[in-house]
Amino acid sequence: YGQCKSWLDNGLQPRAVTRDLDWGVKVPVPDSEGKVLYVWFDAPIGYISATKQWALDNKKDWEPYWKDADTKLVHFIGKDNIVFHCIIFPAMLKLYGDILPDNVPSNEFMNLEGDKMSTSRGWSIEMEDYINDFVKKDNGGDMLVDALRYYLNAIAPESKDSEFTWKGFQEAVNGELVAIFGNFVNRAFVLMHKLCNGKVPPLHADILDEADKQLFAEMQSSKSKIETLIEGYKFRDAMFEVIDLARKGNKYMQDKQPWIVAKTTGENGLPTADAQKSIDNCLHICLQLTANLAIFINPFLPFAAKKMCYMMKVVDKMLDWENAGKGKLLSVGYSLREPQLLFRKIEDTEVAEQIEKLKTKSKNLKMEAAAIAKKEEVKEKKAEIQFDDFTKIDLKVATILSAEKVEKADKLLKLEVDLGFEKRTIVSGIALHFQPEEIVGKQVVVVANLAPRKMRGIESNGMILMAEDASGKLHFVSPANIIEAGSGVS
Repeated sequence: YGQCKSWLDNGLQPRAVTRDLDWGVKVPVPDSEGKVLYVWFDAPIGYISATKQWALDNKKDWEPYWKDADTKLVHFIGKDNIVFHCIIFPAMLKLYGDILPDNVPSNEFMNLEGDKMSTSRGWSIEMEDYINDFVKKDNGGDMLVDALRYYLNAIAPESKDSEFTWKGFQEAVNGELVAIFGNFVNRAFVLMHKLCNGKVPPLHADILDEADKQLFAEMQSSKSKIETLIEGYKFRDAMFEVIDLARKGNKYMQDKQPWIVAKTTGENGLPTADAQKSIDNCLHICLQLTANLAIFINPFLPFAAKKMCYMMKVVDKMLDWENAGKGKLLSVGYSLREPQLLFRKIEDTEVAEQIEKLKTKSKNLKMEAAAIAKKEEVKEKKAEIQFDDFTKIDLKVATILSAEKVEKADKLLKLEVDLGFEKRTIVSGIALHFQPEEIVGKQVVVVANLAPRKMRGIESNGMILMAEDASGKLHFVSPANIIEAGSGVS
């Protein structure tokens, strides 16, 4: 909101939709040699062409997805692309007569173990590694695919930056999926097989108490709560609502204690009629809740939901949302399968191995980069210069006015800087260390009399001075206090 409001408050300014590059989509108009379309004018059209290709592959009509008045268009993006999806792309759609985005949910950034994710620095988790280390192991499988889904949604940076940690992953899986959700489902099935001959017991309306009625009410009300949260793009809160419902199921079962009630026996050694009715009601309600939990968790953990269907001996059609909140999903007397493990605990050794693996990978890449840099340093050893040579360098303080990523150049940012006496474009290789929006307004030191140089087809007029610490991180060389742009440095 703030980024778009800033653009609007300042009045929308003309923005070039071409760039002088030797790569990209050429401008299809006369006398435009050397011009290509600016990526944020060209790329959004790719969303439409991708829809068309999908439709062709699946023998469907693509046009309703972009032109039908009943279509609801939603863009899920990162915070660094807000203005493009909220101003530039909608303006193009409006001009062409297509539908406009109904909403543009924007996520913040997700970091990893205290640092920004970076594949070039080795500070990342590769999906192939996760599959090999967890999913393909004997005690892995689909449950650990869902485990990762769960944690990523649980820490989704919906309103602020978040952080993936392996310890946090372990705590979420063990403390929520295993101890709450999986525990409730497992207990319901184990007790049903032990106390009700493996069948869905009847519900005795004459002895329903307030706790029974309350849990039925929770099942029904959860549907509208989860719907509202999903429709508001609050996927994390919607998933937590499902876990909370399982938590209430655990409390209900713990309060009812059917395993204790079963000890009230008659002369035949079996539970008395009244005791069995109490057991029946408790487990009937818990099993109906289990069926509802399968429906509610399906949007988030589809493998777990399907495994629950298998255990309940029902078809996946039961997972249709229209069945959510119903209290008679499982028929009385219906035999159910033995429980299967929905989730397993993540062990301390696995956490330690992943953290060590991450550190080792990052360290090795740094060593490789340092070795390459050392070779380059030896190869390009700088000659000694005289004082007069140094005085030829014109160092000025500049203020960064804007910054944007250079398309297809992971390391480059295009900066617009104010030198006091003029504004310039400078291309700097700092994109792996800084996000564009975080450096706007920063004062830096610039080599102002450096000869122009083309980088990725963009003319760069100057160079930003940076310092690199022992860990490879870059830091701006900046004045201690804000001073006038254009001030000399000597």
